[in-house]
Amino acid sequence: MNNLEDIAGPILSGLGYDLLELQIQNSQGRAVIVFRIERLDEQPITVEDLERASSILSLEMDRLDPIRGEYRLEVESPGPKRPLKNTRHFERMLGLKAKVRSLSQSFTAPIEKVEGELVTFNLEGELVTLKIGD
Repeated sequence: MNNLEDIAGPILSGLGYDLLELQIQNSQGRAVIVFRIERLDEQPITVEDLERASSILSLEMDRLDPIRGEYRLEVESPGPKRPLKNTRHFERMLGLKAKVRSLSQSFTAPIEKVEGELVTFNLEGELVTLKIGD
């Protein structure tokens, strides 16, 4: 999957998008490659954005041919279940509930505070602070 991220990341960045998530799924024995993107300027993703990214990614995937066999390429906006992976993602969602899955805990709680790599959640009145990526 890193190879696909290495291919898509710079292309999308050059178009003004950030690759949030890449998934390879299986649909009826055929690979489905799903790219979830957002705009670098933090504006909402439009249908035109998705079409543009899909068209350019498709051309580059055809040129480089990194996947054996047939596959379907999909480009999506992250929607309400967007992955929060860096400080800015958490800052943008300040005050909203986030689903947290770490090595030691799993819960849903509002984001109370973001300080650098530390995010504090209000878990039923108890403040829980975790490092991004843990």
